Amino acid sequence: MTTAVHSHVWLDERGVAWIDNTRVKVIEIAMDHVGHGWSAEEVHRQYPHISLAQAHAALAYYYDHQAEFDKEIAESLNHAEKLAAENTDFPIKRRLRAMGLI
Repeated sequence: MTTAVHSHVWLDERGVAWIDNTRVKVIEIAMDHVGHGWSAEEVHRQYPHISLAQAHAALAYYYDHQAEFDKEIAESLNHAEKLAAENTDFPIKRRLRAMGLI
């Protein structure tokens, strides 16, 4: 079951916020806003299938739940950095090393 929580934003059964009539999660817009400094206008320009109203709604929802989103973004970044640190020996590196090229 889904729940409408904000104009243009709904929650799925897991509590994940989505932008209406798209396949875009609010956290994706939040990450673009935090990481790139994108305004609602820039979000709309970068994602032309998202209306300006939807972009504003996603950012409003982000600001209404900023602490939760920022925590999730930080955890995601930490997880990605941990995986990157653990996976430094890729098959191409092993082949190049075996060939004496690195």
